[in-house]
Amino acid sequence: MSFEDELGEALRRAGDGFTADRHALVEAGERRGRRLVARRRAALIGGSVLSLALIGAAGAYAGGLLGGTDRVEVATPPTPSGGPSGGGGDGTPEPPPQPPRGTGAVSSSQLVEVLKGLLPEGALSVEHATGTGGGGAGVSGVYDDGQGGAAIRLVLSRMDPNGSMANTTTMCTKKATRPDDDCTTEQLADGSRLLIQQGYAAQNPGIDIKEWRAALVTPQGFLVELSEKNALPMETMKASRPNPPLSPAQLRAVVISDKWHPALNDLPAAAQQPRGWTPANPNALRDLKAVEQLEKMVTKMKVPVISKGGESGSGHVVVDDGKGKSLVRLVVVKETGAPDFEGNVPSPNDRIRTKVTQGPAEKGSGVVPWTVDTRYGNGLRVTVTAYNAADQSGTATRETPALTLELLQHIATDPMWHELDSFASA
Repeated sequence: MSFEDELGEALRRAGDGFTADRHALVEAGERRGRRLVARRRAALIGGSVLSLALIGAAGAYAGGLLGGTDRVEVATPPTPSGGPSGGGGDGTPEPPPQPPRGTGAVSSSQLVEVLKGLLPEGALSVEHATGTGGGGAGVSGVYDDGQGGAAIRLVLSRMDPNGSMANTTTMCTKKATRPDDDCTTEQLADGSRLLIQQGYAAQNPGIDIKEWRAALVTPQGFLVELSEKNALPMETMKASRPNPPLSPAQLRAVVISDKWHPALNDLPAAAQQPRGWTPANPNALRDLKAVEQLEKMVTKMKVPVISKGGESGSGHVVVDDGKGKSLVRLVVVKETGAPDFEGNVPSPNDRIRTKVTQGPAEKGSGVVPWTVDTRYGNGLRVTVTAYNAADQSGTATRETPALTLELLQHIATDPMWHELDSFASA
């Protein structure tokens, strides 16, 4: 099958997602989802599998920032002839509609030139490049800054900025087997979400191939993603250099550049996607809602949020009040049956039981968790935990968590949770 056929087939499978169960299944589900997302992106530039949401229509010109002046005119397709059945005049059925495509106004060579202009000084050897004549565009190859060749890949596409795929693309998630060296999610001034991730190509600690990436999703639904490795393309075991060539700041500079806008405007707009994942546990609060509520409440407390994310039925933020990073985790779930739960501190009303725990540090780590666990009379359980570290499995970054027990209790007993009860039960 040709590259174009593979790309078209992958685009017709757009919109696939994943769910992750709590506790024992969350890690396996997350890993499977990450693999699916990676495969979806790869086809844009390497003939692999892509399943990003790329549905709609758009038209643009390649002048200005991309340096082109020629428009690509797209002929209007002929109107099919046939009777009321929608088939051809001879009774044969009409072929299925083709997925929307860009006009092709921005060529693959133009994309390559823009990428070369945004990369630091070095040599880019292109292996695959795709212009805007399909549902997405991109460039992949080898970049060498003089310290060793490294695989590099650029993906441009369109997606629903409020959908589950956009949420997945820009969310840091916990990996128990081999955590990222660093991962942050940044909200830009124009409302765009930017993920900077310094992780690994494999969860096996014996394989020292690093994979760093930056992914930007804008309010217009533009996706710009740049990934790099410290190994050559198709190499799965041996690194070519200690680290990928571009620093996180350099990755950021490439993906936020407005020089990609002419190409992105020429790609077909995406169809609207579901608003967040449907959790495997039907009684759990959806990830996106939990993250949104936690971020909103912490922001009202004047504590800066520097990154956020979620798992099934939970959300978390990392805050920094100037004294060190601190992880705050929220879990909201509707429990059934008679709960084994006793409060140990006064609550705002007799329909809420509240238990406060200041757990001891994990052995050797110095990480101290402070937890406020609440149970509402209707079975809704809200648990908020703050740590004196950016990662509960990492090392302490400060003496105590950034949020006091009083602030944690304020979050857990907020009357807003009554309003979310029906949503949590859905």
